[in-house]
Amino acid sequence: MDDAKAKPQHQEPPRFTLGKQSSMKPERDESAAAEEELVEVAIDQRVRLMYLANEGDIDGINELLDEGTDVNFKDIDGRTALHVAACQGRQDVVQALLGRGAVVDSKDRWGSTPLADAVHYKNEEVIKLLEEHGAKPPMAHDMHVKNAREVPEYEIDPKELDLSQKPITKGTFQLASWRGIQVAVKTLEEEVLTDDNKVNAFRDELALLQKLRHPNVVQFLGAVTQSSPMMIVTEYLPKGDFCEYLRRKGALKPIVAVKFALDIARGMNYLHEHKPEAIIHRDLEPSNLLRDDSGHLKVADFGLSKLLKVANTIKEDKPVTCQNFSCRYVAPEVFKNEEYDTKVDVFSFALILQEMIEGCPPFSTKPETDVPKAYAANERPPFRAPPKHYAHGLKELIEQCWSEEPFHRPTFKQIINRLENIYDQFARNRGWKVRPLKCFHNLGAILRRNRTSPSSRSHSRSGPTR
Repeated sequence: MDDAKAKPQHQEPPRFTLGKQSSMKPERDESAAAEEELVEVAIDQRVRLMYLANEGDIDGINELLDEGTDVNFKDIDGRTALHVAACQGRQDVVQALLGRGAVVDSKDRWGSTPLADAVHYKNEEVIKLLEEHGAKPPMAHDMHVKNAREVPEYEIDPKELDLSQKPITKGTFQLASWRGIQVAVKTLEEEVLTDDNKVNAFRDELALLQKLRHPNVVQFLGAVTQSSPMMIVTEYLPKGDFCEYLRRKGALKPIVAVKFALDIARGMNYLHEHKPEAIIHRDLEPSNLLRDDSGHLKVADFGLSKLLKVANTIKEDKPVTCQNFSCRYVAPEVFKNEEYDTKVDVFSFALILQEMIEGCPPFSTKPETDVPKAYAANERPPFRAPPKHYAHGLKELIEQCWSEEPFHRPTFKQIINRLENIYDQFARNRGWKVRPLKCFHNLGAILRRNRTSPSSRSHSRSGPTR
């Protein structure tokens, strides 16, 4: 048997290194490139197809394809012969490959398509040809870097993510497996890449998550930014979001509500006191609060968050609508398109705290689009729970937090101090309901023993009287 035929198949396909490379591939170090050139790879028929595409040998290409070589073979970088031909501007080769069934929008490991490569290398005729065959316009990925040294430390290889997990009910996140653990993945879908607002929100959320380290804030693990689709990877909290928990539990005991409120307040205080820029969440509502294994809450989903950089307030470029987020928890100054600051999160916090006590969302009987009008008219959700559930200043705290004037609302640092005092008072009250019963029970046992004990009777007769 021929030695070449006797050689086992490579476990991984080789890399095609000749000619122009993918338009999205980070530049390699010269030392790494030189080392790679020294590696000898046995060229099989599939890789030879890529060499022939690079050289423009159509006869050789047709011969290989007639022998059964896969026209859509991908090397270790996910590149096909069509990618190679598009990079080199080989219009005739592109035409031949498309005619033999080449996938027009095949992506390499960096998310680049043949059309994206042709655009990058300004191969106009190839661009027209690919577009005629239905190739989709390449998306702009300004987060991609050109030098390997510039790849972010948090970058995750998408091959390490197993996305074949059950979906998560929380928004745009999905469950995945990464390096032996379960994680939550937020994906920026390709059709969204033409929406600058969503792309910018994705980029801003990524920039924020990198800076956050707090037990009451969801943990950022990494991101995929050098290939498509881009993703944000965070810890996965299997107990789910707080919205689902409240729907299931209904009204909570006041002491439990205060405990959860402290979790939220501590996470939000960390964000608001972040240096050098305070972070406004701006979308604080139950579905953006996640429960960890210990039952504590973590603040999550920073897609609409804002940094207070130079100015002390923010004003939206255009009015906010209910399509952006839940209208039931957003401060009136945001919907009135006025300048706002961190106190918008305090307003949202008040509504969540009251919901925990009442057992229903704010203004639950109103259509969601009507709720902002009620807030703007200084209407607030009614207090229907028994007054004892709002004892020790809890009602007054809620009312202050949703004050019409933002400067009347307390900071989260002040809220934490008040909640801790309220929690202690609820705990003491609950304890006193138990202790007297226990004391009387013990006293009865002592009296019964005294009635039956001779020594006790003797002592009582001979002892002093008062």
